[in-house]
Amino acid sequence: MGISTDGPPDELARTRELVLTYGWNTTVYQILNPGMTRWFAPPDGADGAGPRDPDAVVAFRRYHRVRVVAGAPVCAAGRLAAVAAAFEREAQAQRQRVCYFGAEQRLEAVYAGAPDHAMVLLGAQPVWDPRAWPAIVRAHASLRAQLHRARNKGVAAVEWPRERAHANPALRRLLREWLATRGLPPLHFLVEPETLERLFDRRVFVAERGAAGEPVAFVVVSPVPERGGWLVEQFVRGRAAPNGTIELLIDAAMRAVAADGATYVTLGLAPLSARAGRFDPIDPPWLRLVLLWVRAHGRRFYNFEGLEAFKAKLRPAAWEPVFAIVDRPRFAPGDLWAIAGVFGAGSPVVLVLRAVARAAVTELGWLARRLARGLVFRRNPR
Repeated sequence: MGISTDGPPDELARTRELVLTYGWNTTVYQILNPGMTRWFAPPDGADGAGPRDPDAVVAFRRYHRVRVVAGAPVCAAGRLAAVAAAFEREAQAQRQRVCYFGAEQRLEAVYAGAPDHAMVLLGAQPVWDPRAWPAIVRAHASLRAQLHRARNKGVAAVEWPRERAHANPALRRLLREWLATRGLPPLHFLVEPETLERLFDRRVFVAERGAAGEPVAFVVVSPVPERGGWLVEQFVRGRAAPNGTIELLIDAAMRAVAADGATYVTLGLAPLSARAGRFDPIDPPWLRLVLLWVRAHGRRFYNFEGLEAFKAKLRPAAWEPVFAIVDRPRFAPGDLWAIAGVFGAGSPVVLVLRAVARAAVTELGWLARRLARGLVFRRNPR
């Protein structure tokens, strides 16, 4: 077995090969993002001790003594329990704990009812069969209106070749504009914003506006190979994008992947959503109180309800539950602290302070604009 921290190109290539062979978790392609630590397991029954010819990989980031895994081990379904157990034994030998963040139903089935593991419901992710997408659009006037609104403003959705999209200056400018509007500082781990440097098998759909084809928004979709599908990993909207632009891009992506034979698309996790029908009785009470407080008061930093509503209005066929699973009987505050640490790439305290500072700057900007409009109105009354 072996560990690599974003190691040499051959290790990244090996990880990609495993992802394209065994990738089932919807976030599986994100383990190719920069900064991941990767643990490789040899084939079942092999006597080697290195990363040669591995048949499994686990990607994680460590905060203090917790390894926060990106989703689940990437391996054949029949190997999942054995690979997870081997990874946990190796972590325990280093006096480290394990938390699988973004685990889905395969790993849930491994640990359901296990007394030495605990799981909490993170939320739900909407899923579609993209072959049914045209019928969804025909059936819902409000969705058609959004698409027409963008088209009437001169917006067209086009898939760019990877060679054009890779590190493209116009797309990077849009990314900067979009990040500047977020309530939180840029996060990492499974929401890494810098995807344009490592497109590999990802696809990029760009909203172009006007005769000059100015890019005003884009979406990045990443493969979920074992499900024959795609994750809409990132949707980025610039200041010049009219309403309906993101819907137009999703429409283009749905139709394109369906034409290529895909049968599964998801827009990823809607945090704290109960739409999967799982009203989680296993959350510890302290965590339930924290999450309720975040959902009620954290809107200035992250609009949970708005994100869920946006995904719901696209009429998904179903919602799937998404979990965090830890290798001990109870989910502890230290696990939540470690999750915040890997997403913020540092101290959660610093992340919160930076978020508060961004929120203060944003609200001061809103106040200044309102005052300016008031002064203009007083000087130029109707």
